[in-house]
Amino acid sequence: MRPEVTPFFHDDTSTWSYVVAPPEGDTAIIIDPVLDFDYKAARTWTETADKLLAFVRERGYRVEWILETHAHADHISAAPYLKRELGAKVAIGEGIREVQERFSKVFNLAGEQQPRGDDFDRLLAEGEVIQAAGLVVKVLHTPGHTSDSNSFLIGDAVFVGDTLFPPDVGTARADFPGGDAGLLFDSIQKLLALPDDTRLFVCHDYVPEGREPRSQTSVAEQRGNNIHVGGGRSRDDYVAMRSERDTGLPMPRLIIPSVQINMRAGKLPPTEDNRTHYLKVPVNLLGSPPGKRSGHD
Repeated sequence: MRPEVTPFFHDDTSTWSYVVAPPEGDTAIIIDPVLDFDYKAARTWTETADKLLAFVRERGYRVEWILETHAHADHISAAPYLKRELGAKVAIGEGIREVQERFSKVFNLAGEQQPRGDDFDRLLAEGEVIQAAGLVVKVLHTPGHTSDSNSFLIGDAVFVGDTLFPPDVGTARADFPGGDAGLLFDSIQKLLALPDDTRLFVCHDYVPEGREPRSQTSVAEQRGNNIHVGGGRSRDDYVAMRSERDTGLPMPRLIIPSVQINMRAGKLPPTEDNRTHYLKVPVNLLGSPPGKRSGHD
Protein backbone atom coordinates (compact mmCIF):
# COMPACT_ATOMS: atom_id res chain seq x y z
CA MET A 1 0.00 0.00 0.00
CA ARG A 2 1.27 3.45 -0.94
CA PRO A 3 -0.35 6.00 1.38
CA GLU A 4 -1.02 9.56 0.28
CA VAL A 5 1.30 11.84 2.28
CA THR A 6 0.74 15.59 2.52
CA PRO A 7 3.60 17.50 4.22
CA PHE A 8 3.39 20.85 6.00
CA PHE A 9 6.57 22.82 6.79
CA HIS A 10 6.91 25.12 9.80
CA ASP A 11 9.62 27.63 8.90
CA ASP A 12 10.27 28.93 12.41
CA THR A 13 11.31 25.51 13.74
CA SER A 14 12.22 23.76 10.45
CA THR A 15 9.63 21.09 11.29
CA TRP A 16 7.67 18.83 8.96
CA SER A 17 4.20 17.66 9.95
CA TYR A 18 2.15 15.18 7.94
CA VAL A 19 -1.38 14.19 7.07
CA VAL A 20 -1.37 10.55 5.94
CA ALA A 21 -4.32 8.92 4.21
CA PRO A 22 -4.98 5.69 2.30
CA PRO A 23 -5.29 5.85 -1.49
CA GLU A 24 -9.05 5.55 -1.06
CA GLY A 25 -11.27 6.28 1.91
CA ASP A 26 -12.07 9.07 4.31
CA THR A 27 -9.69 8.29 7.19
CA ALA A 28 -6.36 9.98 7.94
CA ILE A 29 -3.79 10.32 10.67
CA ILE A 30 -1.70 13.34 11.64
CA ILE A 31 1.97 13.04 12.58
CA ASP A 32 3.98 15.62 14.60
CA PRO A 33 1.72 18.71 14.44
CA VAL A 34 3.18 22.09 15.49
CA LEU A 35 1.76 24.82 17.72
CA ASP A 36 3.02 28.32 16.95
CA PHE A 37 4.93 29.88 19.86
CA ASP A 38 6.53 33.28 20.41
CA TYR A 39 9.19 32.71 23.07
CA LYS A 40 9.71 36.42 23.73
CA ALA A 41 6.05 36.92 24.68
CA ALA A 42 5.43 33.32 25.82
CA ARG A 43 2.34 33.28 23.62
CA THR A 44 0.86 30.42 21.61
CA TRP A 45 -1.45 30.45 18.62
CA THR A 46 -2.76 27.95 16.08
CA GLU A 47 -2.11 29.34 12.59
CA THR A 48 0.05 26.39 11.52
CA ALA A 49 -2.24 23.76 13.04
CA ASP A 50 -5.22 25.46 11.40
CA LYS A 51 -3.66 24.77 7.99
CA LEU A 52 -3.68 21.04 8.77
CA LEU A 53 -7.20 21.34 10.11
CA ALA A 54 -8.45 23.16 7.00
CA PHE A 55 -6.84 20.52 4.75
CA VAL A 56 -8.38 17.66 6.70
CA ARG A 57 -11.84 19.24 6.59
CA GLU A 58 -11.56 20.13 2.91
CA ARG A 59 -10.78 16.49 2.12
CA GLY A 60 -13.53 15.25 4.43
CA TYR A 61 -11.09 13.10 6.40
CA ARG A 62 -11.97 11.53 9.71
CA VAL A 63 -8.83 11.64 11.89
CA GLU A 64 -8.62 8.83 14.43
CA TRP A 65 -5.04 9.25 15.60
CA ILE A 66 -2.45 11.96 16.14
CA LEU A 67 0.99 10.32 16.40
CA GLU A 68 4.07 11.86 18.00
CA THR A 69 7.41 10.39 16.95
CA HIS A 70 8.80 11.59 20.33
CA ALA A 71 8.52 14.40 22.88
CA HIS A 72 10.06 17.11 20.74
CA ALA A 73 12.64 19.56 22.11
CA ASP A 74 12.44 22.08 19.28
CA HIS A 75 8.75 22.84 18.86
CA ILE A 76 5.54 22.63 20.84
CA SER A 77 2.96 20.04 19.85
CA ALA A 78 -0.48 21.10 18.62
CA ALA A 79 -1.91 17.67 19.48
CA PRO A 80 -4.33 18.87 22.22
CA TYR A 81 -5.83 21.52 19.95
CA LEU A 82 -6.32 19.12 17.05
CA LYS A 83 -7.61 16.44 19.40
CA ARG A 84 -10.36 18.81 20.58
CA GLU A 85 -11.22 19.89 17.04
CA LEU A 86 -11.20 16.43 15.47
CA GLY A 87 -12.04 14.01 18.28
CA ALA A 88 -8.79 12.12 17.69
CA LYS A 89 -6.59 10.22 20.13
CA VAL A 90 -2.90 10.97 20.79
CA ALA A 91 -0.17 8.32 20.94
CA ILE A 92 3.56 8.32 21.64
CA GLY A 93 6.25 5.75 22.48
CA GLU A 94 6.11 4.05 25.88
CA GLY A 95 9.60 5.44 26.57
CA ILE A 96 7.86 8.73 27.37
CA ARG A 97 7.74 7.53 30.98
CA GLU A 98 11.55 7.65 31.08
CA VAL A 99 11.54 11.11 29.48
CA GLN A 100 9.04 12.30 32.07
CA GLU A 101 11.07 10.87 34.93
CA ARG A 102 14.30 12.51 33.76
CA PHE A 103 12.88 15.89 32.92
CA SER A 104 10.71 16.07 36.02
CA LYS A 105 14.05 16.19 37.84
CA VAL A 106 15.47 18.77 35.41
CA PHE A 107 12.47 21.04 36.04
CA ASN A 108 12.20 20.11 39.75
CA LEU A 109 8.55 19.12 39.58
CA ALA A 110 8.59 17.22 42.88
CA GLY A 111 5.54 18.15 44.89
CA GLU A 112 3.70 19.42 41.82
CA GLN A 113 1.26 17.64 39.55
CA GLN A 114 3.55 15.21 37.75
CA PRO A 115 3.34 14.45 34.03
CA ARG A 116 2.31 10.82 33.61
CA GLY A 117 2.16 8.35 30.78
CA ASP A 118 -1.61 8.54 30.92
CA ASP A 119 -1.51 12.13 29.65
CA PHE A 120 -1.48 10.30 26.29
CA ASP A 121 -4.30 8.10 25.03
CA ARG A 122 -1.95 5.28 24.10
CA LEU A 123 1.70 4.38 24.65
CA LEU A 124 3.31 2.44 21.83
CA ALA A 125 5.91 -0.33 21.94
CA GLU A 126 8.08 -2.00 19.28
CA GLY A 127 6.01 -4.02 16.83
CA GLU A 128 2.61 -2.70 17.88
CA VAL A 129 0.09 -2.00 15.15
CA ILE A 130 -2.48 0.76 14.88
CA GLN A 131 -5.29 0.18 12.39
CA ALA A 132 -7.29 3.14 11.16
CA ALA A 133 -9.76 2.15 8.43
CA GLY A 134 -7.47 1.72 5.45
CA LEU A 135 -4.19 2.50 7.20
CA VAL A 136 -2.03 0.00 9.06
CA VAL A 137 0.68 1.65 11.16
CA LYS A 138 3.53 -0.52 12.47
CA VAL A 139 5.60 0.89 15.32
CA LEU A 140 9.39 0.72 15.00
CA HIS A 141 11.12 1.66 18.25
CA THR A 142 14.11 3.82 17.22
CA PRO A 143 15.72 5.15 20.42
CA GLY A 144 19.02 6.99 20.70
CA HIS A 145 17.96 10.58 20.10
CA THR A 146 15.45 10.12 22.94
CA SER A 147 14.24 7.04 24.79
CA ASP A 148 10.68 7.46 23.51
CA SER A 149 11.59 7.84 19.82
CA ASN A 150 9.52 5.75 17.41
CA SER A 151 9.27 5.57 13.65
CA PHE A 152 5.99 4.69 11.96
CA LEU A 153 5.89 2.27 9.02
CA ILE A 154 2.81 2.76 6.85
CA GLY A 155 2.85 0.83 3.60
CA ASP A 156 5.93 1.93 1.66
CA ALA A 157 6.51 4.98 3.88
CA VAL A 158 8.29 5.45 7.20
CA PHE A 159 8.01 8.57 9.34
CA VAL A 160 11.37 8.66 11.09
CA GLY A 161 11.05 11.60 13.48
CA ASP A 162 14.46 13.09 14.29
CA THR A 163 16.39 9.84 13.78
CA LEU A 164 17.41 10.82 10.24
CA PHE A 165 17.44 14.14 8.40
CA PRO A 166 17.91 14.65 4.65
CA PRO A 167 21.24 13.10 3.60
CA ASP A 168 23.08 16.43 3.38
CA VAL A 169 22.04 17.30 6.96
CA GLY A 170 22.78 13.96 8.63
CA THR A 171 21.34 12.42 11.78
CA ALA A 172 19.92 13.42 15.14
CA ARG A 173 21.96 14.44 18.16
CA ALA A 174 22.28 11.99 21.07
CA ASP A 175 23.25 14.20 24.02
CA PHE A 176 19.87 14.90 25.60
CA PRO A 177 19.13 13.16 28.93
CA GLY A 178 18.54 9.54 27.95
CA GLY A 179 20.23 9.89 24.55
CA ASP A 180 22.75 7.30 23.36
CA ALA A 181 24.78 7.48 20.15
CA GLY A 182 25.23 3.71 19.98
CA LEU A 183 21.50 3.11 20.26
CA LEU A 184 20.91 5.80 17.65
CA PHE A 185 23.26 4.01 15.22
CA ASP A 186 21.41 0.73 15.82
CA SER A 187 18.06 2.44 15.22
CA ILE A 188 19.32 3.94 11.97
CA GLN A 189 20.49 0.51 10.81
CA LYS A 190 17.00 -0.84 11.50
CA LEU A 191 15.61 1.79 9.13
CA LEU A 192 18.32 1.27 6.52
CA ALA A 193 17.56 -2.47 6.45
CA LEU A 194 14.19 -1.72 4.86
CA PRO A 195 13.81 -2.06 1.06
CA ASP A 196 15.79 0.49 -0.97
CA ASP A 197 12.74 2.24 -2.37
CA THR A 198 11.06 2.74 1.02
CA ARG A 199 10.09 6.38 1.35
CA LEU A 200 11.48 8.08 4.47
CA PHE A 201 9.73 11.20 5.76
CA VAL A 202 11.77 13.36 8.13
CA CYS A 203 10.56 15.56 10.97
CA HIS A 204 13.15 18.29 10.36
CA ASP A 205 15.18 19.79 7.57
CA TYR A 206 17.72 22.40 8.70
CA VAL A 207 18.01 23.56 5.13
CA PRO A 208 21.51 24.16 3.75
CA GLU A 209 21.81 27.36 1.76
CA GLY A 210 20.85 27.00 -1.86
CA ARG A 211 18.07 24.43 -1.73
CA GLU A 212 14.41 24.15 -0.74
CA PRO A 213 13.24 22.17 2.32
CA ARG A 214 12.90 18.43 1.74
CA SER A 215 10.41 16.21 3.51
CA GLN A 216 11.15 12.97 1.69
CA THR A 217 14.18 10.80 1.05
CA SER A 218 14.67 7.04 0.60
CA VAL A 219 16.47 4.15 2.24
CA ALA A 220 18.83 3.84 -0.73
CA GLU A 221 19.67 7.54 -0.70
CA GLN A 222 20.31 7.57 3.04
CA ARG A 223 22.37 4.40 2.96
CA GLY A 224 24.62 5.78 0.25
CA ASN A 225 24.76 9.51 0.88
CA ASN A 226 23.94 10.44 4.47
CA ILE A 227 26.86 12.61 5.61
CA HIS A 228 26.92 11.09 9.10
CA VAL A 229 26.09 7.44 8.60
CA GLY A 230 26.10 6.65 4.86
CA GLY A 231 28.65 4.68 2.90
CA GLY A 232 28.87 1.82 5.38
CA ARG A 233 30.23 3.84 8.32
CA SER A 234 31.01 1.63 11.31
CA ARG A 235 29.25 1.84 14.64
CA ASP A 236 32.41 2.84 16.52
CA ASP A 237 33.24 5.54 13.98
CA TYR A 238 29.70 6.88 14.10
CA VAL A 239 29.61 6.98 17.91
CA ALA A 240 32.93 8.84 18.00
CA MET A 241 31.75 11.34 15.37
CA ARG A 242 28.36 11.84 17.00
CA SER A 243 29.82 12.30 20.48
CA GLU A 244 32.40 14.82 19.31
CA ARG A 245 29.87 16.74 17.23
CA ASP A 246 27.31 16.89 20.04
CA THR A 247 29.75 18.62 22.37
CA GLY A 248 29.74 21.61 20.02
CA LEU A 249 25.97 21.89 19.53
CA PRO A 250 23.90 24.52 21.33
CA MET A 251 20.70 23.47 23.03
CA PRO A 252 17.63 23.82 20.79
CA ARG A 253 16.16 27.32 21.04
CA LEU A 254 12.82 26.05 22.39
CA ILE A 255 13.93 23.08 24.48
CA ILE A 256 12.88 24.61 27.81
CA PRO A 257 9.24 25.31 26.93
CA SER A 258 8.90 22.42 24.48
CA VAL A 259 9.90 19.54 26.74
CA GLN A 260 7.86 20.80 29.70
CA ILE A 261 4.77 20.90 27.49
CA ASN A 262 5.34 17.97 25.14
CA MET A 263 6.04 15.44 27.88
CA ARG A 264 2.48 16.29 29.06
CA ALA A 265 1.05 15.35 25.64
CA GLY A 266 1.19 19.00 24.56
CA LYS A 267 -0.71 20.29 27.57
CA LEU A 268 0.46 23.33 29.52
CA PRO A 269 1.46 22.84 33.17
CA PRO A 270 -1.40 23.31 35.65
CA THR A 271 -2.45 26.88 36.31
CA GLU A 272 -1.40 28.56 39.55
CA ASP A 273 -3.70 30.44 41.92
CA ASN A 274 -3.97 33.39 39.51
CA ARG A 275 -5.25 31.05 36.75
CA THR A 276 -2.08 31.48 34.72
CA HIS A 277 0.23 28.78 33.34
CA TYR A 278 3.95 29.08 34.12
CA LEU A 279 7.03 27.39 32.71
CA LYS A 280 10.25 26.85 34.64
CA VAL A 281 13.73 27.86 33.47
CA PRO A 282 16.57 25.81 35.02
CA VAL A 283 19.65 28.02 35.20
CA ASN A 284 23.11 26.62 34.34
CA LEU A 285 21.78 23.06 34.09
CA LEU A 286 21.34 22.24 30.40
CA GLY A 287 24.06 22.47 27.77
CA SER A 288 27.42 24.19 28.19
CA PRO A 289 28.67 27.80 28.04
CA PRO A 290 28.65 29.36 24.56
CA GLY A 291 31.78 28.82 22.52
CA LYS A 292 32.41 27.80 18.97
CA ARG A 293 29.07 26.07 18.64
CA SER A 294 27.02 25.62 15.53
CA GLY A 295 24.56 23.23 13.97
CA HIS A 296 21.09 22.01 14.75
CA ASP A 297 21.08 18.23 15.11
